Amino acid sequence: MQVVYPRCCGLDVHKRSVVACVLLTREDGTVERAVRTFGTMTAELLALDDWLARLGVAHVALESTGIYWRPVFNLLEDEARTILLVNPQHLKRAPGRKTDVRDSEWLADPLRHGLLRPSFIPPAPIRELRELTRYRKALVQERTQEANRLHKVLETANLKLGVVAADVLGVSGRQMLAALLAGEEDPAALADLARGRLRAKLPALRRALEGRVQPHHRTLIARILAHIDFLEESVAQVQEEIDRCLGPYAAAVELLQTIPGVGATAAATIVSEIGVDTGRFPTAAQLASWAGLCPGNKQSAGKRLSGKPTKGDTWLKAALGEVAWSLARSRGSYLAAQYHRLARRRGKHKAAMAVAHSVLVIAYHLLQTGRPYSDLGAGYFDRLGAERIQHHHVKRLQQLGYEVALTRKEVA
Repeated sequence: MQVVYPRCCGLDVHKRSVVACVLLTREDGTVERAVRTFGTMTAELLALDDWLARLGVAHVALESTGIYWRPVFNLLEDEARTILLVNPQHLKRAPGRKTDVRDSEWLADPLRHGLLRPSFIPPAPIRELRELTRYRKALVQERTQEANRLHKVLETANLKLGVVAADVLGVSGRQMLAALLAGEEDPAALADLARGRLRAKLPALRRALEGRVQPHHRTLIARILAHIDFLEESVAQVQEEIDRCLGPYAAAVELLQTIPGVGATAAATIVSEIGVDTGRFPTAAQLASWAGLCPGNKQSAGKRLSGKPTKGDTWLKAALGEVAWSLARSRGSYLAAQYHRLARRRGKHKAAMAVAHSVLVIAYHLLQTGRPYSDLGAGYFDRLGAERIQHHHVKRLQQLGYEVALTRKEVA
């Protein structure tokens, strides 16, 4: 088999150790193997870097083992060195003798012959932005969990505020909860704190606020509200850092927001997950496959066994799913029309997945061309199949006993 990389290394990464196997191919075709074990502290990883540099290793392969590969990747990343992060599923071994040294050699040997397919690793600035956007989403999810806990405590205290008020944590709800914590128990006094359109529901509020509040309920409500305030402040601070990191990519974020349903948060997530350079994905179909937004491919003996999508990038899928559900509640755009058209035939969830796929394909082409999105319009599908729609309805009317004569309306 042809040798593509004569000097290469395979790394078997663990929490406390890294086993490195270097394969050096001589001119006569013989292979010299060098194996060493390093720790995972910064000084020990720098020693690994120096050792690879002395041996002239320009290509390194390691498996994506949880989070442990990241410090190794960050310290070994160099312009003069190519690091391939490999999906463990692509390197499944037959059962048998297994050691760390054998694992590292198993990584180095396919790399030596150019048989490994690297995973997508964005540049360092995009990776930093990705960590911030993912942490922001985690904070938002924690805030949602705390809000749900607040609803649960109010229910156990026989306070049905969530039945009347759409947002318990709105201005009116906050004032009512503050008065409740201060010791106010009169339902009329609490209901009178309502503001805006909620004042039209004062009778219902008085009934909803007639509860049985115990001291431990007040303790729980106070702690939950304090935690929510802390999370909201944390989200704001992380968002400031995200905005700072998005400075060089402001044009791409603005371009993505021309897509219906894609706001600032979704655009930032798309940029942080796939970057702004689409050259890593030759086609939009390959990007959709990487993201897990297309049917899977599992065949055997000429039969299709499963079309279940792959796991893909769960963070990107979640963001595009939110975009798809927002389009499901709207009208007047091509993507909204696509959702409603598919939902009637295939169901809401499959329609949302299809719209998320379309949004990702559109984002790919926008980043590739640098041109804003041009919507085809909500009537695109009607124009596309006008003759088919006409034939269908005429046939249905004829089946119901009508004689149909069509006259085309003159366009003014």
